[in-house]
Amino acid sequence: MAVTTSTGPTGPQTDPQSATGLRERLRAGFGLLGPRHPRHTLSLSQVDALALPVGDDGVVVGVDAGGRPAVLGVNRPTPFDILFIGGLWTAQVMALRAAATGARVTVETGRPGHWAQVVQAVGGGQSGMTVHDVGRVPPQGASAMSPVLVIRDCGMRPPRGRVTSAPWQSVFTLLPYLSPVAPRLMRQARLTGIQRVSPDEARELGRAVALSATEVESLPTLPDGMTLWCADRDHQYVMTQPTDAETGLLGAPRRMD
Repeated sequence: MAVTTSTGPTGPQTDPQSATGLRERLRAGFGLLGPRHPRHTLSLSQVDALALPVGDDGVVVGVDAGGRPAVLGVNRPTPFDILFIGGLWTAQVMALRAAATGARVTVETGRPGHWAQVVQAVGGGQSGMTVHDVGRVPPQGASAMSPVLVIRDCGMRPPRGRVTSAPWQSVFTLLPYLSPVAPRLMRQARLTGIQRVSPDEARELGRAVALSATEVESLPTLPDGMTLWCADRDHQYVMTQPTDAETGLLGAPRRMD
């Protein structure tokens, strides 16, 4: 291959597209030259035709009334507390899906046998899921590279936890039913999830979370897998639909354990 040169103000110059020119550019640190392609451009009228599935980052907890994915962001740079008044099944689905996003899941529970299958599915150890007795959760060392979800399955009257919410460490507290400690936990929580409860519990929750009369009436009739999520004035019904793998592991959605 012939090397072509040109003469410039400082003397002979190497053609940048020649073999010698490529070597000179690489030696100067400019890297490899990629293939040449025409630019991809759209006219202004074509932009509206684009449909990009861009949404929130987090755990898909189900679908909303319109059939759209409902996403809960649990890996946050700020402390985040979730109170969930509902069944163990939904909490375990939450644990599986949080682990699938790369979060470490720590379970504080008085019934470790109920979590054995989930731990086996996720994998134990510091990179997967760990189970601890009530009051025995060690510091988790959460960080942006290693976020943590702490699930507290400690019965109707969970004691104050040794490990609390912190940057990149969210706490999900499970209550099977409304209990005397629920008002305190609701005041502390940034998000409250409510599954099917009794009419009396529904009325009490309606006052505590500022539910509408229609929402209060709906709570005793919610189907299995349905949750009313409440954050400030934003209330949303979400149906958790299990995958085939989740059904094989946990069974069908259920409110009662």
